[in-house]
Amino acid sequence: MSQDPKHIRNVVLLGHSHSGKTSLIESMLYEAKAITRRGTIDAGNTVSDFSDIEQERKSSLFSKLMHVSWKDSKINIIDTPGSDDFVGEILSSMKVADLGIMTINGSHGVEVGTELIWEYVEKFHLPAMFVINQCDHEKADFDTSLEQAKARFGNKLIPFQYPLNQGKNFNAIIDALRMVMYEFPADGGKPIKKEIPDSEKAKAQEMHTAIVEAAAENDDTLMEHFFETGNLDESELADGLRKGIAHQSLFPVFCCSAIKNMGSGRIMGFINDVCPSPADRPNAKLKNGELKVDASGPTTVFIYKTMSEPKVGRVSYFKVFSGKVKTGDELNNNANRGYERLNQIYVSNGKNREAVNELVAGDLGVVVKLKDSHTNNTLSVKGHDVEVEPIPFPEPRTRAAISTENKNDLEKLIKAIHELQEEDPTLVLEQSQRLKQNLLHGQGQLHMDLLKYRIEKLHGLHIDYLKPKIPYLETITKASDTSYRHKKQSGGAGQFAEVHMRVEPFHEGMADPAGLNVRQREAEDLSWGGKLSFLWCIVGGSIDTKFSSAIKKGVMNKMIEGPLTGSYCTDIRVSVFDGKMHPVDSNDMAFQIAGTMAFKEAFHAAGAQILEPVYELEILCSDEAMGDIMGDLQTRRAIILGMDSEGHYKKIKAKVPLAEMHNYSSSLRSMTQGKAKFSMHFLEYAPVTPDIQQKLIAEYKAVSKEHED
Repeated sequence: MSQDPKHIRNVVLLGHSHSGKTSLIESMLYEAKAITRRGTIDAGNTVSDFSDIEQERKSSLFSKLMHVSWKDSKINIIDTPGSDDFVGEILSSMKVADLGIMTINGSHGVEVGTELIWEYVEKFHLPAMFVINQCDHEKADFDTSLEQAKARFGNKLIPFQYPLNQGKNFNAIIDALRMVMYEFPADGGKPIKKEIPDSEKAKAQEMHTAIVEAAAENDDTLMEHFFETGNLDESELADGLRKGIAHQSLFPVFCCSAIKNMGSGRIMGFINDVCPSPADRPNAKLKNGELKVDASGPTTVFIYKTMSEPKVGRVSYFKVFSGKVKTGDELNNNANRGYERLNQIYVSNGKNREAVNELVAGDLGVVVKLKDSHTNNTLSVKGHDVEVEPIPFPEPRTRAAISTENKNDLEKLIKAIHELQEEDPTLVLEQSQRLKQNLLHGQGQLHMDLLKYRIEKLHGLHIDYLKPKIPYLETITKASDTSYRHKKQSGGAGQFAEVHMRVEPFHEGMADPAGLNVRQREAEDLSWGGKLSFLWCIVGGSIDTKFSSAIKKGVMNKMIEGPLTGSYCTDIRVSVFDGKMHPVDSNDMAFQIAGTMAFKEAFHAAGAQILEPVYELEILCSDEAMGDIMGDLQTRRAIILGMDSEGHYKKIKAKVPLAEMHNYSSSLRSMTQGKAKFSMHFLEYAPVTPDIQQKLIAEYKAVSKEHED
């Protein structure tokens, strides 16, 4: 196991679903002799996709860590899902990688999932190389895939190889870096090195010159030497390329057939010989400052992923950012001021773990049964109080209300979801008092389906997804005066209170109410947004000031459960300007009830209006899917804000009521065969149309009547 960060490579495989990441890793492990037999997706026996649900779906759903020895280096390899629904797994893996391998399906070209992942590559400033896979497919088209990639990701993409005889007869790769042809046996594996055929020499030489020029551009000394001699020797070329890749000034493009194991060994050799190590990368960003990847520095460990395993408990995946971590080390958790003892550290190959005594800066490892440390936590030696900049997880894009068949299981269900949140920070549980529902927020329908599967499989709890309620607001559009008398006599002490009030729409800077003399002002910032302005305008003592708080409380009671649909009320000014009280029967409760009823009556007479949450929706899709998507948006009361192009894809921006977005993830996937992605964020509250308002009021009345019955 390497004790030098320069001999470590951390690579993460990225790309759209079914671009061949897992199969490529299987061939990489085989070429490095980490396994003796290559598994397949269809057989369900790959090292990476070891969970039952992945084997069932024949698709990666979780990130997995593997490692191999290659020459004098340790290469850590992380497999990731291809679906943006599992973006949390992708981002956590990218956080600790030093090279992204972007895999492209050679028969499909650049797909929308690849484009979205590339945005994260740029955000993380992650060095990358491209592998155009499936060159053995009958519809493989390396040149078209390369041109698409260049058009989308820029001219920094430089081909280092291209396939000969691509398609069903694929068996050879022209390598322009080494200026050699690799010819593979029918079942793949170790190729025979041959001279480049005469018909290909000019093309290969042109590519080689472009590679050398790109390498020379990254170092003034190399550039001078290149101008003097017209070439670079092998070590100079490797040095220039390493710098270029590390600083994202070039992105090499390779080709292969992962299924046939043609080209994977050469990719491994290139990763080892040329690609950047942790020591070649910029210093790690801390919340305050930077941290150098240095084996002799203070021990600093960052937890990038957490899993829960039956009979094991919490399993934490980490990167050593500085120093060395050893079995038995005690490290401080700088987020919660606790400490952790690392009783045993491991390296991982899929589900298999091997105990080791020490890991050095730059390396990736695993530890089990930490007490109170989680994803995004930094552990370090005492006195070195630093925190690595956390992984920026995105906001959820879909939501559902959750329920169980047995109400007694709800508490167990909430506990199970909290455990899954520990593993997946993109999952959000909201226990909404406002909607009286437990809401689960996720990244998409696939994400939600996986959570349901795991809860039922791991915890034996049945879970139902229901349509979530919408957090409507209620307000008014004009002023209204009203009075209400509360009188109750039931033997003994009675209750009496009379309140006269005016309600108006509230906005900042509005003038005092006409004809009223304001004696006291209270402004309430409402926790759900907006304000209640409460004015005491009584002259002459018709109601004692001491009852002001009771009347306001009555108003607030009805603002919390609005008169139209039981939704919160917002942005209203209430002026209490007259009333009556009784020397014996008037009390706080009487005025509270009178305040509630007066407000309710005034509200109905003041142009009551329901407001609904509206979101800005951004969709990335192919040109041919535009018509279906636009037609669907029209059925959702959407307003199109604009259309644009982004690479080979169209971008649609629209604002859509949240009420129309239930199950949108599934609808979009169905409309586009999974070749479109969307994001959404809250934009504003807007009035609903009169027909929808009447429908919502009627629904609320019906539900209220059911409860009464």
